Amino acid sequence: MVILLRRHSYFGNKPMNFLTSLINHDNFLILMPYTMKKRIFLIGLAVLSVIIPGKSSSQDQKEQKTQVKPALLVIDIQNAFLNMIPEREKETALLNINSYIELFRSHGYPVICIYHISKEYGVVPGTDQFEFPASVLIKPDDPKVVKTYADGFNKTDLNKVITEKGSNTLFLCGLSAVGCVLATWLGSFNYDYKAFLIKDAIMSHNSEYTDNIEVMFDAVNYDVVKLIIENSEK
Repeated sequence: MVILLRRHSYFGNKPMNFLTSLINHDNFLILMPYTMKKRIFLIGLAVLSVIIPGKSSSQDQKEQKTQVKPALLVIDIQNAFLNMIPEREKETALLNINSYIELFRSHGYPVICIYHISKEYGVVPGTDQFEFPASVLIKPDDPKVVKTYADGFNKTDLNKVITEKGSNTLFLCGLSAVGCVLATWLGSFNYDYKAFLIKDAIMSHNSEYTDNIEVMFDAVNYDVVKLIIENSEK
């Protein structure tokens, strides 16, 4: 009598030393004649390993699925740099940024403000040029990160701030779409974050460039962000 068992995870690819002889084929393990009691015992073990696998694969997938914990990064919308943005694009982006700030705040998610220092242009802390416009709905207790490079993660504590807030998914708005916003978006992947540019909430000195960045890097719109926020458990 020869028993054919289809290769399965309960045998794997390791030799089974409890068999006197084992012939390996691509799709089957062939067990050569053995005593009836031991043969029944082995088949019983195989059946039990299938019936009682511990956790179902669906349970494992649920446990492995990472919970989305969003944060909004508001980047470099400082008075000095806003002067370089086309008026219409600036008005639209600032209006939308306020909408996102309200959305994130209403669901208890952090709004992180990122500022750029440029001594060359007189953009330094303590000056009006350094600050965000008064119309932007930030609060004094919103986390603040000050940078000197385009990438907001470069030689700053941005990653530490995000980690302390418990966030793992980042939504980026601000300026410039072709500079610091894009550099920070790229930099986020070095820290294994999921990151998204927000459509109509990023800006640059050239509206065509902004549009191209939004298309090239799949910027998400308000409805998508809202859906993610509302379905993320705090």
